[in-house]
Amino acid sequence: MVKKLCSKIDYEVLVGALTHLRNSNVDIDFGWPTIPGSLGEEQNMDEEVIEMLHKVLFDIHVLDGDLVCPDTGRKFPIRDGIPNMVLHEDEI
Repeated sequence: MVKKLCSKIDYEVLVGALTHLRNSNVDIDFGWPTIPGSLGEEQNMDEEVIEMLHKVLFDIHVLDGDLVCPDTGRKFPIRDGIPNMVLHEDEI
């Protein structure tokens, strides 16, 4: 399943987000995995890389924070793990 997702992920953004989380003041010790800076062919991914990607993609959950649109810079709040992506009337 992880191998199939890799072709749909902007991997550079994933690496950047993980680096940001690792360097931020997150108050938990998650044991942040270190994923490679780039991926090779899906067929050549070793089991360790697949396990690290699985942990990053499926075991990290944002409970409170913001999603930021890369095009507009608009922030969408996340509270209790639920993003609020409703636009205000003046934003439509």
